[in-house]
Amino acid sequence: MSKKIVVEEIFKCPEGTPKRVDKILAQAFPEKSRALIQKAIEQKKVRRVDGSSLESKTKIYSGDELIIDLERQETYSLMPKNIPLNILYEDDEILVINKASGMVVHPGDGTGDDTLVHSLLYHYPKGLCPVGAPKRPGIVHRLDKETSGVMVVAKLESAHHFLVEQFAQRKTDKEYHALVQGFFSTIKGKIDQPIGRHPKNRVKMAVLEHGKPALTEWETINQFDQRFTLLRVKIHTGRTHQIRVHFSYLGHPLAGDSTYGAQKHASFNRVMLHAYSLSFMHPSSHEKLTFHAEPPSDFQSSLNDIN
Repeated sequence: MSKKIVVEEIFKCPEGTPKRVDKILAQAFPEKSRALIQKAIEQKKVRRVDGSSLESKTKIYSGDELIIDLERQETYSLMPKNIPLNILYEDDEILVINKASGMVVHPGDGTGDDTLVHSLLYHYPKGLCPVGAPKRPGIVHRLDKETSGVMVVAKLESAHHFLVEQFAQRKTDKEYHALVQGFFSTIKGKIDQPIGRHPKNRVKMAVLEHGKPALTEWETINQFDQRFTLLRVKIHTGRTHQIRVHFSYLGHPLAGDSTYGAQKHASFNRVMLHAYSLSFMHPSSHEKLTFHAEPPSDFQSSLNDIN
């Protein structure tokens, strides 16, 4: 169920040279995203007082009066659920968590009511970023269901757009711990292969000639005879299933990852991938922040079993 809140107000164009209406509104309402302003104009929620509509490129002049509604539609389509969160850091703008393995980040086809979003809606009923609502409020990036580790969530709209831009421009640093099948004869290496949707199985990704660029770097942490290798992995792009696809392509699928060719093994009850650290710039202070999360007990237990 959703409820549309209409908050119309009269906006008077300030003094100055004529400018496009979208730019004038962006300057007047810096807390609103450019995308929200553009959408409001497209939906005719920005218009002249005589009722005539505008386009984003329409120039307005000093003293022109507009009727504007830059509020979002509130949504109540998801029921909050009291699921514990492992919080690493929190302030008024962002939330950094250590996601548990087995938790889906946001609702989708076939998911239940136990996602990270359901938990966020419970713990932050009034302080969660509206971008992405109703299914992805505040979600900046994702981790696969079985992947544990560090994630950042936006509590403010301005923080969301700032963080999303950092991820898009590859200005974040992401490090994972991954246990893969087999033995590496070299200590470190990189995989620079494009990734796209699998041509026959649409729920999988694959290395494809015409896929999107994807770069993964790795170095060895520990060897377990010839059977398994624990790697420190850094990804410079954020393609879906990137680490899983790249190491499967090399013939070293992640332990426990039957989707991408791993052999069944009693020691692994999930994909052996953990987001160990995440670095990014804070939305307002612009300070570089780095957060770490040690692999959880189930990950360590699996390593002990094969040692």
